[in-house]
Amino acid sequence: MRTIWWDEKSRAIGMIDQTLLPERLENIEVRSVEQLCEAIQSLRVRGAPALGAAGGYGVALTAARSAATDPAALLDDIKTAAGVIRAARPTAVNLSWGVDRAVKAVEEMRGSATVEEIRAAALAEAELIAEEDVSINKALGDRGASLLADGDVVLTHCNAGRLACVGWGTALGVIRSAVAQGKRISVYACETRPLFQGSRLTAWELTEDNIPVTLICDNMAGMAMRQGLVDKVIVGADRITKDAVFNKIGTYSIAVLAKAHGVPFYVAAPISTFDLERSEKDVEIEERDADEIRRLGNKKLAPADVKVYNPAFDATPLDLVSAIITERGIYRPPEEMPDLG
Repeated sequence: MRTIWWDEKSRAIGMIDQTLLPERLENIEVRSVEQLCEAIQSLRVRGAPALGAAGGYGVALTAARSAATDPAALLDDIKTAAGVIRAARPTAVNLSWGVDRAVKAVEEMRGSATVEEIRAAALAEAELIAEEDVSINKALGDRGASLLADGDVVLTHCNAGRLACVGWGTALGVIRSAVAQGKRISVYACETRPLFQGSRLTAWELTEDNIPVTLICDNMAGMAMRQGLVDKVIVGADRITKDAVFNKIGTYSIAVLAKAHGVPFYVAAPISTFDLERSEKDVEIEERDADEIRRLGNKKLAPADVKVYNPAFDATPLDLVSAIITERGIYRPPEEMPDLG
């Protein structure tokens, strides 16, 4: 099962609507850039690697549905749409990475290709991004599985499974690979307030795969570690700069707790998530709608006018990270980081 794909018959992007899980598993069709941006911002599609694929498919969607009849006009349409898609979520680097990769594939054809050739090239690059994501995550998972021992209990935060990718997963991909190797692994999943990606998505994925999972509230992680219930922590990442890992809000707190209790804290992420030309101070952290905290569906949880601080991500300094697991290998920051040259 894939999270996001191209539907040639309808010339649209297909995706799982993750806002409906775990109540029901339902697919939607995305037929415009505006609809794609809404899906990204409302978290119908989410997770750094999945957003990379969404970026590539967004370029392919623009190319397929543009009314342009000459190549130069089509490339201009693609360039305009690319800027809109990039801006949909500013913190996760994979979205702009996927867009830029697909744009580059067609820009190189300027002056030498027909409209149909540009459309075909955009789709081919988007499909390649998606195909590579699955193989990259499996390679990452196989490398990371070496860090897990038979019988380990792993704590994870948010969702870094196949729903956050095209398939397999990053943090959960490591767990899946370890289980595939015959290791007995169980998981503590933090619920991940305010949108419950841990309880709605991670717990659902692991239950579907028959991997033992225990759901806890976010503020129970420290007690679980102090009681010796957690052997390792593995999380994903939305961007890794030269001094910090950006991931779902709450990750930093868990990293501090892991350090205090002597629990290894691992980050699983593909090379495309690294942004080593930037530092923590250079990255804009998305702040989301206050009603994500003030309300739960139709139920009011707080006074309607109470002030809310709702950042989607936080930054974890690299000195709190025991290792970063990638498809190329395992790195021990801050001394060891991949060469992106």
